Amino acid sequence: MPSAGPVPFEGGRRSVRFVPMSAAPGPQPSGPGPDRPADPFASSDAPYYAPGWEAPAVPTEPTAWVSVVVGALGGGPLALVLGLVARARVRSRGRRGGRLALAGIALGVLGTLAWTGVVLGSVLTSRAERPLAGDVDAPREVHAAQLVTGVCLAELPPDGPVDSVSAVPCADPHAAEVVTQYAFSRDAIWPGQESADARVAAACALSPAEVEQGVRPVTWAPTEESWGRGDRTGLCLATVEGGGITGSFLDGSVTLP
Repeated sequence: MPSAGPVPFEGGRRSVRFVPMSAAPGPQPSGPGPDRPADPFASSDAPYYAPGWEAPAVPTEPTAWVSVVVGALGGGPLALVLGLVARARVRSRGRRGGRLALAGIALGVLGTLAWTGVVLGSVLTSRAERPLAGDVDAPREVHAAQLVTGVCLAELPPDGPVDSVSAVPCADPHAAEVVTQYAFSRDAIWPGQESADARVAAACALSPAEVEQGVRPVTWAPTEESWGRGDRTGLCLATVEGGGITGSFLDGSVTLP
């Protein structure tokens, strides 16, 4: 091999020096290393935010808030539905508000149970105070507000507020019978207990023959408490000392002891 040296060429001289292959530069690593600092401008798959900026906050599902507010205001069934809707949206849309939705559901369940109790109690009370059709076919316990003309009672309760009584068929021995009713105006103002008693008593009149036979009237008027519940009916009952009446005063089949 010729030694390195000046090589003549047209137009002048050129100095040529052979470089050993072992000294030739090889491929360099592209990534950072101990001798190569990281490139601050290199591309990356991770999102980059300028200094002072943060990733946007995950929004809260608004229906969750609405369910809690409605539940707190007593709208049980509606709060329950809104809570379930909010729970589904939180899961499907990746939003915040899961605990709020659960709170709305809980309030909705409690409110729904409360409303159910109120409605059920109202229905039962309405049925318990539904007026009777008249004379009963068999002995039964009834509320005083159910009594109407023609109902016979096994016995008279003591003086004072009356709640439940025992109604029996008028053909059986009984102590009294409802013979008349007095209706107060539905929009009337509470007149006071003495005035209410007097009005009912004035409408409770027996025939002279009944009075001679020892029949006496007993009046039941609404109390202030029952008036507040809508009671506007006064009752006049015919009774005799010791009871033992059979038949009805209304159809003339009565037999006194």
